[in-house]
Amino acid sequence: MAQKSSTSYVKDSIGLFEYYKKLGERAMAQAPDEALFAALDKESNSIAIIVKHMAGNMRSRWMDFLTTDGEKPDRNRDAEFEDAPRTRAELVALWEKGWKHVFDALAPLTDADLTRQVTIRSEPHSVMQAISRQLAHYAHHVGQIVFVAKHLTVVEKGKWESLSVPRGKSAQINAQVAGGEVTHRTTLFGAKKSAS
Repeated sequence: MAQKSSTSYVKDSIGLFEYYKKLGERAMAQAPDEALFAALDKESNSIAIIVKHMAGNMRSRWMDFLTTDGEKPDRNRDAEFEDAPRTRAELVALWEKGWKHVFDALAPLTDADLTRQVTIRSEPHSVMQAISRQLAHYAHHVGQIVFVAKHLTVVEKGKWESLSVPRGKSAQINAQVAGGEVTHRTTLFGAKKSAS
């Protein structure tokens, strides 16, 4: 079954947020515990720090999304880059808590809400602009998580399971998608298409 075409920005955005959440989780799942807390150099952030920052941003941006400024007065952004979670369990809990803010805010929205105005740091944004801003921000940080996880996993374990189309497999995946065996989405999520 082919992926359904959609013209709903809200639904498509939720799907993209779900994709980036899953991509980050798949990268972190492959990484050894020590890789979650290691920085590549003194100017880089560890995966744990990136997750802490994302969770802080998610709480600030999405809590009371339509009614309060996206930069909450009690947020201490600088502290998000200090004192990382110490265990994988703490990191996962923080990750899940942050994403819950995102999905709880998006769930009740409809495309009719897209032109409503919200503020971030007192600057006006349409709901659509605010969603796009956060999609880009989270994609950026998930890309960092994937890069660090892959680099340190290969160093530690000597192997990495591709989170996308593996090298040299493009033609095979394209044929499988064209033949209805998998969808591009299930390929990226690392699962076979379920029978319907």
